[in-house]
Amino acid sequence: MSDFRVPLAEALDPLVLALDVGSTASRGGLYDAAGRPVLQHRHKVPHQFTTGTDGTSTIDPDQVVDEVEEIVTTLARSELKGRIAGVSLDTFASSLVGVGADGRAVTPCFTYADSRCAAQVNALRAELDEQEVRWRTGTRLHSSYLPARFRWLRETAPSTFASVERWMSLGEYVYQRILGTTAVGTSTAAWTGLLDRRTGQWDAGMLEVSGVAVEQLSEVRDPDRPLEAESRWKALRGARWFPVITDGLASNLGAGADNPATVAAAAATSGAMRVLVSDLPDELPPGLWCYRVDATRSLLGGALNDVGRAASWLEANVRLDGVDVGALLAAEPDPSTPTVLPYFSGERSTGWAADARALLADVSAGTTASMLYRGTMEGVALSYARVAAQLQQVAGQTQQILASGRVTQDLPTWLQVLADALGAPVVPVTIKRSTLHGTALLALDTLAPGVERRPVDVGPTYEPVPSRAQYYTDRAARYEQLYRSVVAGS
Repeated sequence: MSDFRVPLAEALDPLVLALDVGSTASRGGLYDAAGRPVLQHRHKVPHQFTTGTDGTSTIDPDQVVDEVEEIVTTLARSELKGRIAGVSLDTFASSLVGVGADGRAVTPCFTYADSRCAAQVNALRAELDEQEVRWRTGTRLHSSYLPARFRWLRETAPSTFASVERWMSLGEYVYQRILGTTAVGTSTAAWTGLLDRRTGQWDAGMLEVSGVAVEQLSEVRDPDRPLEAESRWKALRGARWFPVITDGLASNLGAGADNPATVAAAAATSGAMRVLVSDLPDELPPGLWCYRVDATRSLLGGALNDVGRAASWLEANVRLDGVDVGALLAAEPDPSTPTVLPYFSGERSTGWAADARALLADVSAGTTASMLYRGTMEGVALSYARVAAQLQQVAGQTQQILASGRVTQDLPTWLQVLADALGAPVVPVTIKRSTLHGTALLALDTLAPGVERRPVDVGPTYEPVPSRAQYYTDRAARYEQLYRSVVAGS
């Protein structure tokens, strides 16, 4: 396999400093005009969400500001002055920070996985026509979106809610702190559940039910409208700072899924299946969302809260001493494997049950730790298959499924489970940090439109095994039976 990276001496200008704030770390790297990562020019600062059994999932926004500043200081060295033409930033989607009059956070950063507003989701569903909301915004009413979160804050912390002068995503807050100005990228705005996907502007009706004024939100900017802002880093003098985008859009672009014929299957802490389309679909299956990402394109797909998070839970809580999980996932399926609904932090696609929790079913005295591990990761794959079935209704039969993300590299044989569950070939993207790569590519569309980009490296295709088709058909039917009885019926 070729080395996707390039030494600094061979890098094509202009360079981009790309930043990614994910669920487990903040990362940064330099990329050249061909979209290649520059060797020995990357930096990572690990972090973790604060979580609780009540559905809490938060992170300190000022901690993230410090992390980004450390990354920029490490990478934007003075000898690079004049070479770095832009800075781009993506973060995990559906984040929220309340900011006071002094420009400092008065709330933690609430993440997409914080499900404490589940009761407010139910109240909104009783008040609003969810189909009409979804047609306007492209999103369901759910705990990962902001209308219910705003209502929850108003009801449970009214004094804090009243003290907020501006509401920002985490990336906007980072920019505000380090640049003194900010804006929200179209994709980041779309992931809030507050954007009119037809106009690209804030939706007045959703702002009203949220109790938020449009003046409390940032200007919405498409990716080709960078901020003109100076920073304290000499190497970034004259660099343009691009509006904050979501990791979902960046992940698609970075994996090479930048056209309607290619589906991206992202598998990190959370996961998704997404396709970038050039039109605005009027009909949306109930399990999917459709986010406007710029003036001409939308991202259609479904998201899963628990992919790498499910694997991490298994590693922390299930005794796997001596178990070769790679071989376990590559083995022939066993009908005695437990059926698992992997909703460790609630469900997004396809049922949008915010207060759903994981279900371990068909467990007997003979069930082993290995069988529980295999059953959980089969459950994750079946969750992707549920999204894929609805995606096909709108996007049709796609030509390629590209898989990327930490789980695909840490557990490559799980991709065989995914291919078998989907009944379709899966191509692994083997470059690391595909999300960071996509963030750089989007900035390069503006900074270096005439430079040919280097294609991503991929590995051998995982083909579905025909003899396993019936097993996964039966397993999917059992999954749906349990879902209807336990999750949908709750």
